[in-house]
Amino acid sequence: MVGHIGRKVLSLLNLFALLTALAPLARANYAVLRSGARIHVTSYETVSDQMRLTVPGGTMELPVDNIVSIEPEDTFSANTAIVAPLNDGRYSTLIRAAAVKNGIDEKLIEQVIATESNFNPRAVSRKLAVGLMQLLPGNAAHYSVVNVYDPTENIEGGTRYLRDLLVRYRGNVQLALAAYNAGPGTVDRYSAIPPFPETLSYVRRIMAKLAATRENIPSGLTGYPNRFY
Repeated sequence: MVGHIGRKVLSLLNLFALLTALAPLARANYAVLRSGARIHVTSYETVSDQMRLTVPGGTMELPVDNIVSIEPEDTFSANTAIVAPLNDGRYSTLIRAAAVKNGIDEKLIEQVIATESNFNPRAVSRKLAVGLMQLLPGNAAHYSVVNVYDPTENIEGGTRYLRDLLVRYRGNVQLALAAYNAGPGTVDRYSAIPPFPETLSYVRRIMAKLAATRENIPSGLTGYPNRFY
């Protein structure tokens, strides 16, 4: 016999399935439930013992224990442009300040944040990357980020890391982005963008967004021209 909570979860899943069926496809992640069901999500955060999932058409909350993992997925409903918009200006000042301080194009920082966390400062990945720029614990410590949930600290630390990657790869934005996603050791091992679907998609999405917002794709780092394959 299905209990009250079970019926509520099933109703939410049925609503989500209906919304998904009515929309075209884009890119996102999915939440994997203990039941085996997968829910396409555009962002998520933990609130007490609940996980709040942003899905096409609204949000839903499920007990953390009901969710096995959050994993990358190639498709989700394009209605997310309404549900989870890009930067609404809340972080523009912080992004611009970090860009000027570190000599990086602010549009590049903005698109990294959009792709990493969809501007959710409470986002946590399955690999425990946290915040707007999804900093791993080691990188946060290296760049002296004490509170990874604080937008100012997170953006500054993530921007410094991105700048170091751009310097490492002599201004090659694509390699720097690949390293941000898969790690510099992996990029060095392949001497190119690693042939991983997630990393290839990550680089392709950000470069496409940059191309759509500019007549010319930004060089990324002052003093280094961008290089392409």
